[in-house]
Amino acid sequence: MTHAYPRHLAAFVVERWPEVAPLRVGVGERDLSVRLPEIEVLEHLISVSYQASLMREEERPVTFRVILIDPEDLDPEAGPPSGLHRLVFAEERPFEEDELRRLSPAADYDRTLIGARLDEEGELWVWGLVQSGARWILRTQGGREAAPPMPGVPVLHVSGPGRIEFRRGSRLVARLENGELHGRTVDVFASRWLPESFAPVRAEISALHAEARREASEPWAPLDPDLMRMIGQHVLRRMISVLRSARHGGTLLFVPAERTEEFSSDNLYVAYKHRFLDEEARRRYRSLIVGATNRLVEVHGKGGRDFYPRAVGWHEYQVSNDPTLAELDEAIFEIANLIAALAAVDGAVVLSKRYELLGFGAEISVALEKVLTVHRALDVEGHRTIEESADGVGTRHRSAYRLVSALPGSIAVVVSQDGSARFVTRTAKGVTYWRQP
Repeated sequence: MTHAYPRHLAAFVVERWPEVAPLRVGVGERDLSVRLPEIEVLEHLISVSYQASLMREEERPVTFRVILIDPEDLDPEAGPPSGLHRLVFAEERPFEEDELRRLSPAADYDRTLIGARLDEEGELWVWGLVQSGARWILRTQGGREAAPPMPGVPVLHVSGPGRIEFRRGSRLVARLENGELHGRTVDVFASRWLPESFAPVRAEISALHAEARREASEPWAPLDPDLMRMIGQHVLRRMISVLRSARHGGTLLFVPAERTEEFSSDNLYVAYKHRFLDEEARRRYRSLIVGATNRLVEVHGKGGRDFYPRAVGWHEYQVSNDPTLAELDEAIFEIANLIAALAAVDGAVVLSKRYELLGFGAEISVALEKVLTVHRALDVEGHRTIEESADGVGTRHRSAYRLVSALPGSIAVVVSQDGSARFVTRTAKGVTYWRQP
C-alpha cells in the first residue's frame, strides 16, 4: 500500500475544488469561494497543519480548525450563534506547527477557528481567532438549531494525528486519514435504504398522531410526514456523536420491530447483562416523538388549513420558539444521550427499530455463523462495493457482522475508539458496511 501525505492532499484539493460549490453564497455572505491559493501555498498550509497534528500540548492531542481568510472579509460586529466573531491579534504570528500547537487549547475545536491569511509575498500568517460557536457540529451530531453561514474559503479541520479535512466553507473537498485520500463522503443519512428500513415504524407513529388529531378540540395545521424521519435522523446522529466524543467506542443494534418480543427475553442472538422491563418507560422515545409532532401542528393550527395551508415540518420545528416544543425536543435528545452512554458498558445496546430500549451490555452469540468477507459500500445505496476480508477489524466489528448476517432487517452502528463509525446491514450482496463521516 502506498500512503498519501500532505502534497498528495494538496494536489487532490486543486483537482476537486471546482466541483464543490460553497453553501449559502448570497445569503448573508460574500462570494469568496474563488480564493484557492497556489499549489505551493496549499502544500505548506497542509504540511504545517499535518505536522502540528502529530504533536501534543501538555499531553493533550492537538486538534484545531484553520480558516484562510483576511480579517477584513469578516464582519467585525457579528458573532455566534448566527455569525462569526473575529478577534484580531495586535501582532501576527508566523504560520508554524509550534504556533498551532500552542494555540490549539485556546482554539477549541468545536467552537473556534484559527484565522490565517496570505500576504503579498505569499507567506502565511496567523492573524487571530474566529469564534463560530458549536452549531456547525449539528450537521453531524444532530440538533434543530441552524448553523451560521461559513464563507466559501479554504478551511482545514485537524481532528487527530494525520487526520485532515480540507473544506470549501462548510463543504468537504478532500480528506486525508490513515494515509488514504478520500473525496466525497458517503453519508448514510442521504440514502433511501436507511429511512425505508424504519418506514413501518414511522407509519405506526403517524397513526398515533392521526388519532390525536381526531380528538383535538382545536384545528391543527397539516403535518409534513418527513418530519419524523428528520427527527429520527438527528437523534441517531447525536448517539454517534456522543460515542465518538467518549473515545470508548460502542455498538448500537437495531432489531426489526416485529422481533421485539423475541429480543425482550432470552434468545439465540444476544445475551444481556442488563435487560429492561417491558413497560412504557422503555418506549419513551416514541411517546416524545408523538408529543413533539402533535405540539408543532397544534401551535401552527390557528384556524386550520385556510390559515396555514402548507404542511409544517422540519423548518418550522427548527425555528419554533414554543417552550413546550423546546422541552420535548430536549427530552428527545436526552434519550439519545442516555442510549449512547449505555454503550460505554462493554457489549452492545439493543433497540427495536421503534427506538424501544431493550437492554445493554449485550454479548452477541459466538454460535452465530462466522462472516468471512464483507462489502464496503462506495455509494449511499451500496450499489458499488469492494469485497474485503472480515478479519481486518476487531472483535466488536466481527460480532456485529455475525449478527446482521444471521438476522435479516437488523442494523448495527459500530463506533471505534478512534471515532470512526460504520453502519452495517445485510444486503443482496451479503454483509455490507458504510463508513459514516
